[in-house]
Amino acid sequence: MKLKKVIAAGASLVAVALALTACGSSSSSKSSSLADKQVLNWSYSSELPTMDLSTATDTISFDQLNNTMEGLYRIGKNSKIEPGIATKTKVSKDGLKYTFTLRKNDKWSNGDTVTAKDFVYSWRRTVNPKTASEYSYLFDGIKNADAIVAGKKDVNTLGIKAVGKYKLVVTLEKKLPYFKLLMGFPVFFPQSQKAVEKYGKKYGTASKYMVYNGPFKMEGWTGSNLSWKLVKNNSYWDKKDVKLTTINFSVNKSTTTSYNLYQSKKLDYTLLSTEQSKQLKGTTGYNILKQARTSYLEFNQTKKEFANKKIRQALSYAINRKTLANKVLGSGTLPSVSIVSKGLASNNGKDFATAAETTAGVTYNKAKAQKLLKEGLKELGETKLSFNLLSDDTDTTKSVAAYLQSQIEETLPDVTVSVQSVPFKTRLSRAQSGDFDVVLSSWGADFSDPISFLDLFTSDNSYNDGKWSNSEYDSLINASKTTDAGNTTKRWSDMVKASKILSNEQGVAPLFQLNQAYMLRSSVKGVIQNTAGVTYNWKDTYISK
Repeated sequence: MKLKKVIAAGASLVAVALALTACGSSSSSKSSSLADKQVLNWSYSSELPTMDLSTATDTISFDQLNNTMEGLYRIGKNSKIEPGIATKTKVSKDGLKYTFTLRKNDKWSNGDTVTAKDFVYSWRRTVNPKTASEYSYLFDGIKNADAIVAGKKDVNTLGIKAVGKYKLVVTLEKKLPYFKLLMGFPVFFPQSQKAVEKYGKKYGTASKYMVYNGPFKMEGWTGSNLSWKLVKNNSYWDKKDVKLTTINFSVNKSTTTSYNLYQSKKLDYTLLSTEQSKQLKGTTGYNILKQARTSYLEFNQTKKEFANKKIRQALSYAINRKTLANKVLGSGTLPSVSIVSKGLASNNGKDFATAAETTAGVTYNKAKAQKLLKEGLKELGETKLSFNLLSDDTDTTKSVAAYLQSQIEETLPDVTVSVQSVPFKTRLSRAQSGDFDVVLSSWGADFSDPISFLDLFTSDNSYNDGKWSNSEYDSLINASKTTDAGNTTKRWSDMVKASKILSNEQGVAPLFQLNQAYMLRSSVKGVIQNTAGVTYNWKDTYISK
């Protein structure tokens, strides 16, 4: 997902077991150590774009949706499937039909009961072409989903139906190794048709234009302000296990500001800059979040300069990723060797990123960069190249953009780079509308399978902002999801080959895998962090004495 931000690997790569048992501290031991005030103060570096789960695309929106809404399952510690609305799951022998029995005591924050129809409505709304959901592609494999998204079939033919109020049946067109894990991702959560129709275009644009069925409900978000809060949802079915009464959020784009607030005990959590991380490493509260996230440059290939493969390659070869990762970012950040992050998935003991590694697409080579630029400019009939680099306006992202600007211009004297640092929400919108030359993007895996990265760059994917297109790549990704989906070896080979094509053709330029340093007050317990999928789950969080 875009940070533009772990669910466990699919069954074909890592076995996944459904365990509907609560994890974490026992309620008795937890209660004895609870502080009188159960309030958590949290900092984000970017604003919250939306609370509409059909149109959300970013980590902050999904964090908020994951804690104010709930689907069939929740994703707990170490990506373990935990109880959600489903109390029982039955899978057909051929693996193509899932029957979920829903709990009868789950309610929306307005008092209405959550039923199977809320799932049917939500899924149909998301895949409906009129909604223009960028995440509709995740429904691939659910009966008729692709045809509906393409406008070839009616939305009512989607392979999901309600059998009474508390039974939900989902029919697949093919086996999906990661299907159960998807059910814990907010795009597959229910929505209240009553609320969506009541609020119309305002739905999801402010906290008051929503209803919630998760552990918390949101208050005080106007759609553009930089502070809001989550409060305990007393309509939630498992409210007895939710200890926090309030989570206060504030947006602090400067880590200097947020760390000062942390020191004055006005924040319990803050991200750290590279310099702060160096200074604070080893102190109480210092942590590093390893992320299944790759930051990369995406080229607008509707423009002639970036439709030229040699130009793209020249810019990529001009970047020293090791210096960027180690000196500019630090905190254990890794230079990318492919678009897929290290540690996401493995087969027979070999990490996917290592299996897909090439020298092309991710290597620093000054001489080669200069040669390719000269050849590319000649093909274009040009002698120089100027472009705008679009990035977020947070401290960390601005430092990365400044490094890229300096490194490219130093390596390639005939190139001029202008940096445009804009609010996160603006950068997302501009990237999606194609209003950029080159954009610094980031993607966090929605589940621990390489396809979560590789799917993005197929020709018709809504997240393919640069419009790169390669027929062989498309065929390999399609085979991994259809004819080879049930064959672990063939599917793995398809994805490795596809990743190498993306690197060799410089469809995008992978840069680094961010491992984020942060401070978390030692009195804060039970925060669940996952490195792929939704990052934060605060359901089991509490403040200790």
